[in-house]
Amino acid sequence: MDLLNNLCIGFQTSLSLINLWYAFLGAMLGTLIGVLPGIGPIATIAMLLPSMYSLQPTSALIMLAGIYYGAQYGGSTTAILINVPGEASSVVTALDGYQMARNGRAGPALAAAALSSFFAGTVGTLAVAAFAPPLTTLAFEFGAPEYCALMFLGLIGAVVLASGSLPKALAMVVLGLLLGQINTDVITAVSRFSFDIPELTDGINFVVIAMGLFSFGEIIANLGKSAEHREVFVKKVTGLMPTRQDFKDSAPAAARGTLIGCLLGVLPGAGPILASFTSYTVEKKIAKAPETFGKGAIEGVAAPEAANNSAAQTSFIPMLTLGIPTSAVMALMVGAMTLMGIQPGPQVMTSNPTLFWGLITSMWVGNLMLVVLNLPLIGIWVRLLTVPYRFLFPAIMAFCAIGVYSLSNNTFDVYCAAAFAVIGFLFHKLGLEPAPLILGFILGPMMEENLRRALLMARGDWSIFLTRPIAAVMIAISAILMIVITVPAISKKREEVFVEEE
Repeated sequence: MDLLNNLCIGFQTSLSLINLWYAFLGAMLGTLIGVLPGIGPIATIAMLLPSMYSLQPTSALIMLAGIYYGAQYGGSTTAILINVPGEASSVVTALDGYQMARNGRAGPALAAAALSSFFAGTVGTLAVAAFAPPLTTLAFEFGAPEYCALMFLGLIGAVVLASGSLPKALAMVVLGLLLGQINTDVITAVSRFSFDIPELTDGINFVVIAMGLFSFGEIIANLGKSAEHREVFVKKVTGLMPTRQDFKDSAPAAARGTLIGCLLGVLPGAGPILASFTSYTVEKKIAKAPETFGKGAIEGVAAPEAANNSAAQTSFIPMLTLGIPTSAVMALMVGAMTLMGIQPGPQVMTSNPTLFWGLITSMWVGNLMLVVLNLPLIGIWVRLLTVPYRFLFPAIMAFCAIGVYSLSNNTFDVYCAAAFAVIGFLFHKLGLEPAPLILGFILGPMMEENLRRALLMARGDWSIFLTRPIAAVMIAISAILMIVITVPAISKKREEVFVEEE
């Protein structure tokens, strides 16, 4: 009964006219910045923080939260339509979503993304309301050794389940790890592999690599084809809404993605990015026809979209209940609460219940708004792809270049994106899948940081990874995956399943 009473308090707060307006504003703004590559929720929330003084704390946090989870949805739109991931968590969505668009099924892909996100958002909101304390306790069980083991398992999964040959997948992960080493060491504060280039001391921005490999690289590859094969749609558009079979295929994937996102969203440093990669990996592993992944499987859209949205919701749990931010966005949310005189932590739930439960219920309201806003726009988005490619590709390039430049207002990022465009084109010609590289680039620095922290805790004793139960289980799973994949019969079967189409 307490939960129902608390939800009633929350809905009374979030359904007031002023809070409905700010939820709508946040969802709209979040969708827009998700569509625009390079801006992202972090920069937007940071720019809006000074204006928060003039708003009521509840209204301000509802709007900021709407920007965050709205961006998770908006990033999928361009990922599906033009292979431009607006957000880091949308990279996985682009793998199958863009192929669905090329097969004339952009409408079902966009609808699956919207409906999966809404379902995940609804479940994520309930998870925040009902399981905040126990999920936070679970997150406390994860120390540096557990995080390192989790990242290692993610990298092994990327190699095992990547399309194509194992050596190619392994090479891409290693290349991603190497690129992730270009930064300033977090412990010694010494710049590494920057070659005395000041812009590289903070590392290469993820958006630069994603835009270069996926967007610019795709454009160069398309321009290398004959004119009749350059259109985004290579088949006639068959419908704007998912079929009954689409619902049958995508519903279980969305449910599994939602569960994965709810669990991983609580973990610091993981959030939507790791959740989307993990859910895609799981779907590819358990699929009856894994060879369809990367070629337009609707499960490859539904699962990561559900995962990143539910992870975005549950990432609020440690911030609201403990005052511990799990990501840069949550750190900004903590900053916003502090600016408005609210001390984040367990006391918020008791001392300011209208804010706590109003923010939670506003997530469901905002997700409903996102569906209502975006489903009617599917037809308009799909019509965009009927524009001749000779007009479309210069607009995409300008769009991406502006997004990359806006990262730090530096042309160096644009030059880097151009360099990765050439690399992306070479990958396309060599049949190399860039997704493992992206995962290696994201997880590599996080794994290194937690590895070093774990060894500092254990005074250099590597057995800490075996004496901690959660870390030991993850390492055991990783070892089993590596051993199993080397079995000749399984290796041969894998090559047959993941054979690339010429």
